Parts: sequence; C-alpha cells; structure tokens
Amino acid sequence: MGIDKESDIAANLQIGPTSAGMVRIYVEAEGGIELPLDFDPDEAEEIAEELRAAAEAARSMGSASAPKGKKGR
Repeated sequence: MGIDKESDIAANLQIGPTSAGMVRIYVEAEGGIELPLDFDPDEAEEIAEELRAAAEAARSMGSASAPKGKKGR
C-alpha cells in the first residue's frame, strides 16, 4: 500500500516517553495488531519535523483545491 492510498483499516495511536528514555509511538490496529515503535529523542524530533512538513504540504494542497472563500478541511 502506498502513502497516498486510502484504507478502511482503523487504528489507535499513542505517543509518549518510556521508562528507558525513549519515545514510543504505539499503534493498535484492528485484528489485535499491536506495534510499539521506540525512537531515541533525536529521532523523535526528526519524525516531528517530518510530520509538521507533511501537515503544511497537505494544508497547502487542501487550500488549493478548496472553493474560493472557503478553507479546506
């Protein structure tokens, strides 16, 4: 599945620090799939920067396709 392909799979996402000094992104998906992903703080900051950049790109794509006078959602 590509990054730009829609999916009907639902998942829960949790993000927080671990007792070992890591940042954990925990994904729990339908069917009992549990995926804990641990990152050191520097890696977590890089991921955060990528998320911000992707959000900004998505925001600009949404506003380009929104009708005049309305904001994209």
